[in-house]
Amino acid sequence: MFRKMPIILLALIALIVGFYSWFSPECKSVLYGLSLSLKSLIVFVLPFLIFGLLFKTAMGWAKKASKWVFGLLGVICLSNFTSTMVSYLVGSFTYRFDLSIGVLSGTDTLIPLAELSLPRFIGNSQAMLAALVLGMLFGWLSPSKGEKISFYLEKMVSYILKGILYVIPVFIVGFVIKMIHDGVLNKIFQSYLAIFALVACAVFIYIGFLYLAANSFQYKACKKSLKDLFPAAIAGFGSMSSVAAMPLTLLGVEKNAKNKEVSCSIIPVTVNIHLIGDCFAIPIFAFAILKSFGVEEPSCINYVIFAFYFVLAKFSVAAVPGGGILVMLPILETYLGFNGEMLSLITTLYILFDPLITSANVLGNGAFALGIGNRIKEKASNQVS
Repeated sequence: MFRKMPIILLALIALIVGFYSWFSPECKSVLYGLSLSLKSLIVFVLPFLIFGLLFKTAMGWAKKASKWVFGLLGVICLSNFTSTMVSYLVGSFTYRFDLSIGVLSGTDTLIPLAELSLPRFIGNSQAMLAALVLGMLFGWLSPSKGEKISFYLEKMVSYILKGILYVIPVFIVGFVIKMIHDGVLNKIFQSYLAIFALVACAVFIYIGFLYLAANSFQYKACKKSLKDLFPAAIAGFGSMSSVAAMPLTLLGVEKNAKNKEVSCSIIPVTVNIHLIGDCFAIPIFAFAILKSFGVEEPSCINYVIFAFYFVLAKFSVAAVPGGGILVMLPILETYLGFNGEMLSLITTLYILFDPLITSANVLGNGAFALGIGNRIKEKASNQVS
């Protein structure tokens, strides 16, 4: 089901548009209230999801603790942060587009019949910090107990994640109905065709530059690297999973790396946390949505704070289709001021664009591994000479 999620959402939106006149006002209000309630539930459980995913990751770091591992994690953070900041420039440019959709207010807007509002006992950032600290401590001091905790957390995460992914279509239904009711859906999809094209151009131009840099700006070597990693990108596009494409990524990197051992060892470490496609798509979509809903553009300082938590959250992204956006919902809400409709819209856009985002993630991982491995090889050669 998860790999077919973009098709499911497109079919669902088409059905709602086609049969919208059949919905009674009460039914619309009930479905909108259900979507708001599900949004509250998703935001409520996400800190536990993030804790479970990040605890296991931190345990792995502790068991492999070395200067090399922590140095690599630092470079991954730097790469993700750089990508996110470059996307700020593109997003700020996007904000200049004429994307005003004239959101209605007052009595014209759809009102939920009822909604469930859950309290938040722990914030997203607190869950991240707690998972990092506790995971590292258990990994160092009591690995056996940490493994048991990690096992039960993994089961909990699996159940929560499956539950969230199964309710995403229902979560989106009410907000689609509201956007049709408020007269904004057609304008959104007309405007966002250009945004899709902009995201694709920006991320693949950036990745092309990374491949040039990884190959010391030698065009032929760069072209060969991209050709050898193209099958992995296609696998990522079809499966919407960087993990599923990893064998082909390893083969492509192995054919081009100057230091095959180092480059190939980097891929498994980075496959779920070095996500250039996400670093471009989510912020650019966010800027477009902020403009569409008439929300003020974030200042550079506010965006840097958002980028910090955004990069940190990358370490808790689930390796499933659509997983990249789920853990970002509280961050978008807290630091960029997203409301329920905006969260629903960015979730829909992300899932529809997920095949290309995953392809970009796969190619980005290949460029990163080649760049690091080649750089280490060149440095070792210079020291010998």
